Amino acid sequence: MRANYRLQRLFVPHDLAAGTLFETDRGQSHYLAHVLRMAEGAQLLVFNGRDGEWTASVKSIGKKAVQLEIVEQTREQPATPDMVYAFAPLKVGRLDYLVQKAVEMGAGILQPTLTQHTQAPKVAVEKYQANVIEAAEQCGVLAVPSVRQPVKLERLLSEWDKERRLIFCDESAAGDNPLPILQTITETKLGLLVGPEGGFSDEERRMLSGLPFVTAIPLGPRILRADTAAVAAMAVVQATLGDWR
Repeated sequence: MRANYRLQRLFVPHDLAAGTLFETDRGQSHYLAHVLRMAEGAQLLVFNGRDGEWTASVKSIGKKAVQLEIVEQTREQPATPDMVYAFAPLKVGRLDYLVQKAVEMGAGILQPTLTQHTQAPKVAVEKYQANVIEAAEQCGVLAVPSVRQPVKLERLLSEWDKERRLIFCDESAAGDNPLPILQTITETKLGLLVGPEGGFSDEERRMLSGLPFVTAIPLGPRILRADTAAVAAMAVVQATLGDWR
């Protein structure tokens, strides 16, 4: 069943079942009562990333909290997408965009990866998880991806599941068309690695190219910004090998 975009959607941490009562946190309560100006009896959709999506009714509006009552389930919980999305952190505005689009396009795990040319080595994992939740609320996503702690590229590769094909976007890869390369991949477990604004270093490219579980792809004849390349790469991988088929 497709998402209902007519009703407000809200992510909550509580277990969800018909008849359950709970209070939203302070920020959500302010948003529901003072921004959306919801009245008692108003309906919205809630989800927690575990129990599917449910309609909820505003039971009461207090000075500090809004109480919701769960009514009925509207969508069952889907499986979390099996796509590991590894990316070099970017500057704040562009990284917010990258995280949001990764959620929309089917990432299951978001893995910040520190490379030699990474310009923003400090990663606020809690902030990016909040961005993930916001994107899930807006786009009808029920399987909420997790954001892992950042790791250096060397550690990512040394601990990588060798049965999961890692596709990395390499501006020096031969040719412009990634499709013939992607069509040779037979693994169903996939990961995608996107580098920083300065691209991967020569040393990093050699390290990646020497690993049997890694495949390099080009992304067309034009030079793309890192955040644009991240979206383009996810789209072509999902369309060729992922859950868009």
